[in-house]
Order: sequence, then C-alpha cells, then structure tokens
Amino acid sequence: MAKPPKLNKGDKIAIVSLSSGILGMPYCEHELKIALKRLKEMGLVPIIMPNALKGVDYLKEHPKARAQDLKQAFIDNSIKGIICAIGGDDTYRTIPYLMEDEEFKVAVKNNPKVFTGFSDTTNNHLMLNKLGLSTFYGPCLIADIAELDNDMLLYTKEQFYKFFLDDLNYEIISSPIWYKERKSFGVEETGKPREVRKELHGYETLNGSGTVTGKLYGGCIESIYDDFTGNRYGDEPYVFEKYNIFPTNEEWKEKILFLETSEEKPKPEELEKMLIELKRRKILYLVKGIIVGKPQDEQYYEEYKNIYRKVFADIDTPVLFNVNFGHSTPRCIIPYDAQATIDFDNKKIFINEPILENNKKRKL
Repeated sequence: MAKPPKLNKGDKIAIVSLSSGILGMPYCEHELKIALKRLKEMGLVPIIMPNALKGVDYLKEHPKARAQDLKQAFIDNSIKGIICAIGGDDTYRTIPYLMEDEEFKVAVKNNPKVFTGFSDTTNNHLMLNKLGLSTFYGPCLIADIAELDNDMLLYTKEQFYKFFLDDLNYEIISSPIWYKERKSFGVEETGKPREVRKELHGYETLNGSGTVTGKLYGGCIESIYDDFTGNRYGDEPYVFEKYNIFPTNEEWKEKILFLETSEEKPKPEELEKMLIELKRRKILYLVKGIIVGKPQDEQYYEEYKNIYRKVFADIDTPVLFNVNFGHSTPRCIIPYDAQATIDFDNKKIFINEPILENNKKRKL
C-alpha cells in the first residue's frame, strides 16, 4: 500500500467537492473564506478545483465533473494533498468514471498524496484503497478547517498537523472534551464557540478482551451498508461488485474495522439492521477487532452500546466504543491500511508505523 509524502509549507492542497456541492453555495461563502485563510496560515497553498464551487444542483447532476476534479488533482504533480469539502450521499457515482480511467489509476499509483475527508467520503476512501493508496478518514474543509470559532478545535487541529510530521508511531488518545453540534452554521455564528462537554466515558470495551494488531479499514456504517444493499441508491452494490471494491474474505481477516454513525443519527433498530448485515456477510467474525466512533451529540449513546452487545453476543471479536472519529467533534484521523494495535483491556489505540512517507523519499 503506497503512503503519501508528508506535507511541507508551500505545498499546494486541492479542494474537491466529491459529494455535496454546498461549498459553492452563497450560504457557505463565509466558511470558504475562513478555510482558505486557515490553510494559508498553515503554510499551504489552497487550490480550488474547477468544479468544486459549481453548487449543489450542478454537481448532483454531473458526477463526471466531480470525478474529473479528483483525477486532475492526482495528475497534477505540484499538488501534494487533497481535502474534501464535505460529505453527502452519492459520491459512489464518481467511481465508474474513475475506475474506467487508466490515466487516473496510474496517477494514483505514481503520485500518492494526502487525501482526507469523512462521511460519504468513505466511498472515495474505499476506492482509493482498492487502487493501493493509504488515505485518511479525517478532517474535511467545511466541518473542520472552517470551524466557525476563532480557530479550529484544538484536538482536531493537532490531528490535522500530523500530515506535516514524521511520526514513527503514536497513540490515538481520547479527547478530554467533546462538542455539541451547532444548530446553525450561518455567518452570524462566526466567532462563537461551540457548547463544550466533559468526556465522562473515555474508550469503552463492549466485547472481548486482549490485544489485536491489524490493518485499519472502515468508515461510515450507513455508507458501507448502502454499498452492500443499495438501500439508498439501488445501483450501489452493482458498482462495488463490478470494481471489486471491498476486501475478499481473506483480506478481511487482516483488518481492524472502524465504524461510525452519521449526522442522521440512525435509530438503534436501524443500527442493529446495519450490523446484522455485516454479521450476515461474516465480516464481524472475520476481522481482528472493531473500533466504534463516538455518536454525534452522544445521541443514543447507551442504546448503541446495547445494540453492539446484542449483535456481538455470539461473536468473539472485541469491540472498543466511543473513539473520536467521524461525525462527532472533535475528530482524529484514522489512516487506512496502517498497522494498528488495539489493547481492549487497557483501552488504548496505537498506530505502529509511519502514516506518511518521509520527504527524503519523495519522487520529484
């Protein structure tokens, strides 16, 4: 699996809208302005790709345009990183354009670069993983870089700065605080802090014990469920099967699966249905362990725990709950395919290898 080079000051970072096109809407102008300013303060040079600001309706109707932006970002050797504007619900529609494009696939192989985002971006991650690139389930532009407070949330900001570092290994620690989701993201919220809550739980082991080591893989459980079942769009399973996006059974055995729920806050019975689908496919039996993201606003916190315990009652696979990634803020980065060790007895998560290639190895 190819690792991208770390970022340096002066590097160009592409901004892409691969799912929703809200970045180009007038009501997002203040967030775009904040994000561009912060990226520049980090020493990065933001490059807005040609279709990224064409708005909700255009990008909904033109998945090929979204795909073209991603292709161009990989082909351009001067671009060293790619950050997704936000999630959405249909980025899977970009996959056929990209998986049928040999020039794109060669560019991903020859020009590995940091790629970050979450939610519906799960589908982009899984496609790029299939093509051999290690990507990052982590911050996106609107939700993180454009945080409406006077700075990014500290925990998230420290995680984003890992893209600039030569970490040999590190521990993903539980944030001591978490934040309520904003009720509004309008310009009137600029400079206002989020509601803060003290973390009362930390990581919780819901099933199993001991220590496992494996390769990280996963994303938003709704996205993965839809890819398997076509629950949202009927042709999703066809796309994923045609291009063999998901791991084989043997490959699943190497994985530590990470799962989280979206801002839609599915009801407990809906979460149970999604987990049962993964159970039916033997994935929950095959993987070495599972880490579960903190539910947004701690909605259904105890109910979700009970669902995991119920579904895993006859499964030995260990489960660690309440990790800061995905739709709850603040959020860490989860590096796809990185070797990780999960200590379920002491409730710790370790990344065992560099997540980025040292710049000395960068091909110029």
